[in-house]
Order: sequence, then structure tokens, then C-alpha cells
Amino acid sequence: MKRNFRVLLENNKWLKKVPNLLTICNSLCGFGAMLYTLHVYDNRIDAYTYDVLAVSAWLILFAMIFDMLDGFAARLFNAASIHGIQMDSLADMVTFGVAPAVIVAVMAHSLRAEMRPFQYFLLWGFCAVYIGCAASRLATYNVHAMLEKKSGEKFSGLPSPGAAAAICSLVIFYGSQKGEISQIVRILPFYAAVLGCLMVSNIPYMHAGRWLMSVRRNRKRLFILFIILIAMYFSPFLVMVLLINAYVVSGPFTIIAKKVGLIQQNGGVGAKNKNGHSSQ
Repeated sequence: MKRNFRVLLENNKWLKKVPNLLTICNSLCGFGAMLYTLHVYDNRIDAYTYDVLAVSAWLILFAMIFDMLDGFAARLFNAASIHGIQMDSLADMVTFGVAPAVIVAVMAHSLRAEMRPFQYFLLWGFCAVYIGCAASRLATYNVHAMLEKKSGEKFSGLPSPGAAAAICSLVIFYGSQKGEISQIVRILPFYAAVLGCLMVSNIPYMHAGRWLMSVRRNRKRLFILFIILIAMYFSPFLVMVLLINAYVVSGPFTIIAKKVGLIQQNGGVGAKNKNGHSSQ
């Protein structure tokens, strides 16, 4: 009976549309984040502006749920296809490539009166670097997918959802603070450009989804997850921003640690590919 149910899932033509619908939901979250952010394009940085930007950032983070579910649905319904892969990358470009850059650009625009024209255009240039690198990474993934290269245990370069999450976590965290926060507005565009460079690098990054899936079989990881959940109960925004940005730093840190002998060299890093629309 279980086998028959599995066959029914894999052969139902309507269920095969579910992965693409989830991918569309991903892109709609990114589109909504951009539209909502543009409401405060000409505003100064104040509590209301940060509330709006925080909602936009949460929309991008929420889109990651759809980004994970579309791959799961593609495998469950045996609906993986080149069309689905292309759609997934396009949705990721909207949500994890353009939308975070729009948030950063709007934040930079709020300080235009305090900057020289050169500084102002430089900040916009940093945002452009982020978008360009995200596009390059996702296009590279599509090429690897067309060549049917197998996925490795690690990502080569920072995944685009990870880069977007790093920006969004900082926006949410600093938006929750009550002090003077204009400095983060000046720094964030440069950080976005750094994230862009990490996306197109060959630096290995662990697959966070696979790490979470292996928690049940690994007591050490289960204990770490338990500690993280307790910490998030007391200070959710701080823990979120620290965890996400620690993941960003983990790639370069691992490279440096291996070169100085702190970590033993092990197996190679897999290609920039994914099974059933995993995040890139």
C-alpha cells in the first residue's frame, strides 16, 4: 500500500506542479520585500523606516522556507526538471540577489544628505557588485546543472540564501536596537560587496540543511542545536545575527586554519550543483 501511494504521488500530474508553485511563492516574497522597502525610499533612518526594512528582511528569510520546500517537493513527486531548475535560479535571483541589494541601497539613500556624491555612488556600486555576483553564481549553477554535475557535500562559495540572510539578520538586529545606528548603514553596502565576492569564490561552505538533517544521528550536533535554541529563547535577534554571520566567516576561517595546520586537510569540495533545487 505504501508503494502504491508513492507511485500515486510520483505520477499525479497536478502534484508535479507543486514544486514550481512553491518556487513562485519564493519569488513573490522577494517581490513583496522590494515593494515594501520602496515605501521608505525617501525617508530618513528612523524607527518607522527600520520597522519597514525589518518586515522586508523577514519576507526574504521567509522565502527560504519555500526555497527548501520546492526541492523537497520535487524529490517527493519525482518532478525534478531543467525547467524547475531554471525557475528556481530565477526566483533566487529575485529574492536573494536583488531584494537584499534594494534594502541596502534604500538604507544608503537615507544618508545621502550626509555624504559626498562620490561616497553616495560608491555605496550604490557596492550594491551592484552584490547583484552581479549573485547573478554570476546562479548562472554558474545552471551551467553545472545542464552538464549534470553531481552535488558535493559542501558548497563551493557562499550560497546566495546565506548571503541574503547575512544582510537581513543585520537589518533586523540593528532595527531592534534603540541607539544611534547610522554607522551600520555606512558599513552594510561594503559588507554586501564582500558577500558578493564570497558567492563567486571557491571557498568551501558546509551544507547547513544537511547538517540539520544529520542532527538526529549525531549527539554532539543535537547538543549544539539544543544550546542554540536555549540562547535564541533569551536573545533571538542577537543569536540569529551571530549564527548567520559566523557561517559567512566559517568558509575563509576554514581555509586559513587548514593553511596554518589547525585543521587537517580532508576530502575535496563538490561542484556547485544541487539535487532537486537545493539552495545556491
